[in-house]
Amino acid sequence: MHTAHPSLDLRGIPCPLSFVKAKLFLEKLPSGTRAVLWLDNGEPAEQVPHSLTTAGHRILELQMGDNHCVLTLQTA
Repeated sequence: MHTAHPSLDLRGIPCPLSFVKAKLFLEKLPSGTRAVLWLDNGEPAEQVPHSLTTAGHRILELQMGDNHCVLTLQTA
């Protein structure tokens, strides 16, 4: 049985607010949780994964689409 991972859609939210919202969302999850974030291409897709890695989270996958990306990570 497949269980959905916690996810947060941050499309339409500019940096640095997208990072702040992502950080607050991830802080509520237990360590080691796999989570999925949707981000706009451009600054959010460039800055948020880097900032989350710096905060200790592990990036598992980054899928780039035409207008957005899907970031899969494991919480610190």
